[in-house]
Amino acid sequence: MMSGVLGITDIWTYVLGTVAIILLPGPNSLFVLSTAARTGVRPGYRAAAGVFVGDAVLMLLSAAGVASLLSAYPPVFLVIKYAGAAYLGYVGLTMLRGAWRRWRTRNDPTAPRPGDIARPAGAADRPFRRAVVISLLNPKAILFFISFFIQFVDPDYRYPALSFLLLGLIAQVVSALYLTMLIFAGTFLAAQFRARRRLAAGVTTGIGALFLGFGLKLATATAG
Repeated sequence: MMSGVLGITDIWTYVLGTVAIILLPGPNSLFVLSTAARTGVRPGYRAAAGVFVGDAVLMLLSAAGVASLLSAYPPVFLVIKYAGAAYLGYVGLTMLRGAWRRWRTRNDPTAPRPGDIARPAGAADRPFRRAVVISLLNPKAILFFISFFIQFVDPDYRYPALSFLLLGLIAQVVSALYLTMLIFAGTFLAAQFRARRRLAAGVTTGIGALFLGFGLKLATATAG
């Protein structure tokens, strides 16, 4: 065991836990997947970059003690989580509206056949910006940095910034590998959805419902 490396109490437990948490479906991964399926690899990586920036901000806030602030002042946490829940719910409803429009035109040969699985209004033009917002309001990420991330820093280590830097680097590398896989999976799915409009509508409905579920989860989350 490499316990105590740069002030990290149990690095391998952290690595395994981080991999398991990142692999769980969440708003970040679904948005990157849908962006790649809709507009290709390059926009998919722009969305992934937004996720990295959002997660980096959450890491910095956690290192600065904001996690303790949220636990000590529940009203602050309530404001953040309800704002996040409302935004994720809005994204989910937008996707459901898109799925309904796609279903209504499924037999119309003149209707466009984009390869997207979810297209919130305006999202195609700013995947980076939307990904940053989704990342900052991601219930999985918020609870990860509040409840899991900070537990592996030795409070007696002289240079805690190094501990947080290494923990953050591990999380970002795992996230980058996973999102890269999703980006190329998204480009494959795009070809399937172009020819199968009913399938695209069904998947969009499912993803929209998942975003509504993420919003509900965030609304019922606790800071501790």
